[in-house]
Amino acid sequence: MSFQIEKKNILDYQVDAIVNAANKDLRRGGGVCGQIFAGAADNRLEEECKKLAPINAGESVITKGYNLKAKNIIHTVGPIYFDGNQGEKKTLEKAYKSALNLAVENNFKSLVFPLLSSGIYGYPLDEAAEVAVFTIRDFVKEHDIDVTISVLNDNILKILKEKNKEWIEK
Repeated sequence: MSFQIEKKNILDYQVDAIVNAANKDLRRGGGVCGQIFAGAADNRLEEECKKLAPINAGESVITKGYNLKAKNIIHTVGPIYFDGNQGEKKTLEKAYKSALNLAVENNFKSLVFPLLSSGIYGYPLDEAAEVAVFTIRDFVKEHDIDVTISVLNDNILKILKEKNKEWIEK
């Protein structure tokens, strides 16, 4: 069981699953979602997603990885951030936990996340980073799985590493 934070393209990981920051209809979106669909380069991914949709914020489903290096894709829907008083934190925690639990249920040993809800869903970076780090760290203490958060932005990487340091010091 391990937890890492890296600056690397999520499509470059050869793992059991990568996590897609999905929308509730599991359709090709922008950002990481669009990148994953483009990398999978297979219409069967869209067809598989249509059969599984819709899902609610905080829920996760799994599909094949098709042409990705990752064997599978766990699609999870994070919350849209409004003002922090609409249950966003609990829903974001639930999204991470549902993806992690789905990975364990499928006997996956390696999983890579983007920073959920921090893009077009507008979750403040420092708060999104704290939820990600604390939720994943607590989970890997109890489960035999290697988890990575992968980002491309230096600022996001710095925030995540600061939150990770806070978690270790607690």
